[in-house]
Amino acid sequence: MRLFCLPYSGASAMIYARWRRLVPSWLDVVPVELPGRGRRMDEPPRTDLTALAAELAEELAPQARGPFALFGHSLGGLLAFELAHALRGRGLGEPRILFASAAAAPSRREDGRWAEPLDDDGLIAEMRRLSGTADEVFGNRELLDMALPVLRADFLLCGRYGYRPRPPLDCPIRAFGGTRDDIAADRLRAWSAETRGDFTLEMFDGDHFFLRAHERPLLDRLAAWLDRPADGSRGIAATA
Repeated sequence: MRLFCLPYSGASAMIYARWRRLVPSWLDVVPVELPGRGRRMDEPPRTDLTALAAELAEELAPQARGPFALFGHSLGGLLAFELAHALRGRGLGEPRILFASAAAAPSRREDGRWAEPLDDDGLIAEMRRLSGTADEVFGNRELLDMALPVLRADFLLCGRYGYRPRPPLDCPIRAFGGTRDDIAADRLRAWSAETRGDFTLEMFDGDHFFLRAHERPLLDRLAAWLDRPADGSRGIAATA
């Protein structure tokens, strides 16, 4: 079972590298690198999310011919959704499960304020608001100069995204949220409309980046879901 993992805004695939050592041996974690970062640093970052999903579907097609699942956090959750549709459109089937973490449902996005490029001050303000950037980055101009172009493009991916209603996916969707995140639970529950299969929402105690403080419990959830059949549940649960 391959688990393709899509990063949040401004991040590279490296955020998932340690997951490979923390999951059961039968689960192959595949961090997906996006253009403009990591080993794809020389490529321009993309600003069209649907086109990026199509590009990734083409690249990942050889690895998606066996059983696979998709995980994405924040921007990565939205990208995982579009990737699932792109893979289905290529006749490659659907993921065993789509995991959407800290991501509002595609029909309930509120990212219009990012439809135009933000200047450096605006980007830095958003970085501070989301609390996902180490404090030392803000005092290092060289690091900021590397991070801002990618982050600017990633915000455009969200801000220019246009939701297109399509036949729901057949795979289950498992959504995760943070109790102190500003994404309201009803916007997370709206993921249930995107699947004909079962749906669950689990809440972790934390902010937008709860996956850091709750990495082990989250990985246990992913492995447990992938190691058992769908149970038809469409509920909501709270976790510590």
